[in-house]
Amino acid sequence: MHSTSGAEPLVLHPERFFDADPAIRRVAVALYEETHALPIISPHGHVDPWLLANNEPFPEPTALLLTPDHYIFRMLYSQGVSMESLGIPTRDGTPVETDARRIWQRFAEHYHLFRGTPTGVWFDHELHELFGVRLKLGASTATAIYDQIAERLMSAEFRPRALFDRFNIEVLATTDAAGDTLDAHRQIRASGWAGQVVPTFRPDAVFRIATPVWRDAITALEQVTGRSIGSYAAFIDALVQQRAFFRSLGATATDHAVVAPYTERLDTARAEALFAAALQGRATAADQQAFEAHMLMEMARMSCHDGLVMQLHPGSFRDHHTHIVDRFGQDKGADIPVATEYTRNLHALLNAYGAHPNFTLVLFTLDETTYARELAPIAGHYPAVRLGPPWWFHDSLEGMRRFREQVTETAGLWNTTGFIDDTRAFCSIPARHDLARRMDANYLGGLVARHQIDMSDARQMARALAYDLGKRAYRFTTGS
Repeated sequence: MHSTSGAEPLVLHPERFFDADPAIRRVAVALYEETHALPIISPHGHVDPWLLANNEPFPEPTALLLTPDHYIFRMLYSQGVSMESLGIPTRDGTPVETDARRIWQRFAEHYHLFRGTPTGVWFDHELHELFGVRLKLGASTATAIYDQIAERLMSAEFRPRALFDRFNIEVLATTDAAGDTLDAHRQIRASGWAGQVVPTFRPDAVFRIATPVWRDAITALEQVTGRSIGSYAAFIDALVQQRAFFRSLGATATDHAVVAPYTERLDTARAEALFAAALQGRATAADQQAFEAHMLMEMARMSCHDGLVMQLHPGSFRDHHTHIVDRFGQDKGADIPVATEYTRNLHALLNAYGAHPNFTLVLFTLDETTYARELAPIAGHYPAVRLGPPWWFHDSLEGMRRFREQVTETAGLWNTTGFIDDTRAFCSIPARHDLARRMDANYLGGLVARHQIDMSDARQMARALAYDLGKRAYRFTTGS
């Protein structure tokens, strides 16, 4: 038995993250008590739907909690811990660490790196609330905590569907490629399980006509739709068909990731010419930029007809570190934010569809300088626009506070979506929503303490942020 003598206790203060000012804290505690148990609306994320389709026991703790979470290994890598030593598979098959306990021990020895970060907050919440851990994670406690979690994972109460119910998730949206067969979602439905898991239509790969993988993405779309896509017109027909297929399995939204949210309508002849060039392998980076801008317009147009909410995630320089991409593949923690402009870039799209009664556009950002200057005024004018919360690098205590302070004065609360966890780490969902509900309660507590709103207003606003806004923005109709 590994000794844990001298280890510090892991304690989560019931009033953590609330303001030190007793007037604000008192209101924040009251609001949090009213909202913390509301069902979770998770309308955008990256949980693998097969997790819930198969409902198999989770693997051991490292594979569950560390390997899928790029927040964790990007921080460790920044401090000189190699990706190989964390068990991240290489593209060429070069051997990496495979001993899950050694990886966990290495993580525990460096756990101090996460103090004061969102990851540290979420991970402590998972350890304490989900797995019943009562000791701080560190070098001396790593083995005992690993064993405790591993034992819990063997029980039926820790199967994915049981945790889905325990987490009180009302609806969970996954993110799925345009050419996905959605077999996992069909299996979930056929199983008779009551959990609501819905797909989200993400067609980025079929819009990126100058990339090496574009042809494969088109082939997948051809196979799933049963159509030959030899022209731009056939491509549009296939997208319409696949959107309808996603909707038939519960989808309420699309999702689009771009570096710049540039939108421009091309005439049909130009769009056909760009698509033909792509089919011949001649599309350039400039061609792709023009085609993506046009297809964002097309996605908005289609949303006006079929009602799918359109999400736009701009501003990330994906896979910035080419060595990591070459060795380990994409999405390994090397995505870096860039400055983003919305007012001019979205002018074409918003003028065409920003007031359409059947269109909702949810805008996200990684550029905090846009909150008050661009995003809040846009959402404060165009009926179709809603603002998603700070995502990725900014879904933190201070990031949430800055967003509320800079957006609410101009856009108000009801032009936002409430919290969206945007995670692939399934077990962190409750921790992320708990933090958001605490921070929103604290923000509203400040408004009450300054007599800007009264307690009745604050109660309504707190519930809206925790539950109502996300449900309304993404057009979910079931539940409370």
